[in-house]
Amino acid sequence: MTEGKKFHIQTILLGDVEGIYLTGFLDAHTAPKLEKVIGDLIKTGKKKILVNFKNLDYISSAGMGVFMEFIESLRESGGDIKMSEMNPKVFSIFDLLGFPILFDIDKEDKTALEKFSLMNRHVETT
Repeated sequence: MTEGKKFHIQTILLGDVEGIYLTGFLDAHTAPKLEKVIGDLIKTGKKKILVNFKNLDYISSAGMGVFMEFIESLRESGGDIKMSEMNPKVFSIFDLLGFPILFDIDKEDKTALEKFSLMNRHVETT
């Protein structure tokens, strides 16, 4: 089933936001790879993470758990994880589990990046 749909992670620096672009299937076998990437970014001081799902074909509960693992500590330190470009199939899984209440999920990277900019202004003025 996953033949030809290997999991791949690409990270791209988008100003002061770290972009993570996912491809393929995020499941119990591949979730540790994403966990390591996000954990390493946080260890190096990255607090703003945008995850792009445009090329992600499938996500399991194990894959979703990776985001839950980091979100609280990131927000406590003034950061966040924002998500963009989910296909309808992946979004329906997030929606079923109530993730749109917990995470900003935008149609495009640009909108998510603008929200990070607004977050900066709010932090600077308080």
